[in-house]
Amino acid sequence: MAPTLAFLIWFLCLAALFIWDPARNPKVSIALWLPVVWLFFAGSRLPSQWLGVSPGSAEAAIEEGDPLNRAVSFGLILLAICILLARSINWRAIIARNPALVAYILFALLSACWSDFSLLCLKRWFRDLGGYLVVLVVLTDQVPLEAIRTLLRRMSYLLIPLSIVFDKYYPERSRLFDPWTGSGMFVGVTTGKNELGSIALISGLFFVWDTVARWPEHRRKRTKRILAVNAGFVLMNLSLLKTAESATCRVCFGLGCFVIFAANSQFFKRHPTILKALIPSIFCLYLLLDVGLGMNGSMAHAIGKDPTLTDRTKIWAFLLGMHTNPIIGTGYESFWYGPRLEYFWQNAGLGPLNEAHNGFLEVYLQLGVLGLLVILWLIVASYRNICKKLSPHQSIVSLALGIWVIMLFYCVTEAGFRMALPFVVFLIFGTAVPLRREGHQKAAKSAEFVDARPWRGQKIANQVP
Repeated sequence: MAPTLAFLIWFLCLAALFIWDPARNPKVSIALWLPVVWLFFAGSRLPSQWLGVSPGSAEAAIEEGDPLNRAVSFGLILLAICILLARSINWRAIIARNPALVAYILFALLSACWSDFSLLCLKRWFRDLGGYLVVLVVLTDQVPLEAIRTLLRRMSYLLIPLSIVFDKYYPERSRLFDPWTGSGMFVGVTTGKNELGSIALISGLFFVWDTVARWPEHRRKRTKRILAVNAGFVLMNLSLLKTAESATCRVCFGLGCFVIFAANSQFFKRHPTILKALIPSIFCLYLLLDVGLGMNGSMAHAIGKDPTLTDRTKIWAFLLGMHTNPIIGTGYESFWYGPRLEYFWQNAGLGPLNEAHNGFLEVYLQLGVLGLLVILWLIVASYRNICKKLSPHQSIVSLALGIWVIMLFYCVTEAGFRMALPFVVFLIFGTAVPLRREGHQKAAKSAEFVDARPWRGQKIANQVP
């Protein structure tokens, strides 16, 4: 098939999905297209890279200060602010309900005071502010559960099939070569195989959960069409996970699916407290085996993987030996820049990297022990928010638990706390948002509504539309 024809078929199928999507909900605000656009760029490439005017990685393009990227980012942030102001949301209540998240944002901003590159730190902080605003746009929708579903579905419609088309018919745009080893890899619409794995991970997990949630109604005609679409996207995501060759994303996908099925099982529905304790206990056991007993390399070798986790252990050892400020770090998004970056490239012998391949180590390098404590606070707070809704609203919370689990394991080998797709989705499920002011009285009068947070803001009769 000619590449142009393949692209045309993709475009027609995409238009058909958006127009005749069986899962489409007319109650979702048109403003949700803004988060869709934001996630499209966060999950793929920057605007300048799509137009071919900014070669290299996304990080390099940001450092160069491409005016097109700045204009698009500023425009999306401005639109998000306008939407939130029009909704008259209760900012004081949002801040009060999310002290850990607010502390992380403010501490990142404060770090510009001691950063070697204060202007760069402020620019990147403002750029990432768009991610937090996008999360609020989603959660303050009139039907937040359907907004989350629609957001992840539309994001998948855009990124997943197009990645397959790129890999098969446009290899000149999707095939990259490692500058250090020379090995080739397919990256789809993203800028690296790990990024391709992350979009397939999030998308695949969503469609698995959506299928499980809708299965009790699988005999309905509309639900059958939705499940057919879900099945097609699960297969496409599995194909991309294989193409990406990202062991981290494969393992996380398996863990996420296990959590979703376990949370929806009859046993854990009757005993949710056991599930609440089991999930963090498993991660703590993993940390004990990894850090305490050094068994991570042995486990990787047992399943046929590199015991050094593709040189990640070497990366971590070298970075810790650079002796950055252990208390406050080098400043938000300021480590991989200037003399430190040059020193790493010239002396580590590990190639031109620009991330620590560990989310917790990345935070430590940038914000020190204080920043690491704040991010751990955020993780614990988000888990508490999720667990509070576990019993009465099992369906959506099972996806939230799955996202929470894969975020922890993902950050063991990837810099997951950057404002990219995995972290944004994590924030969507871990952020608590109160009712919008204009809808508060209506919600208070209606016995059908129990809360306005994403898993508690739907009518009880419509938990599985």
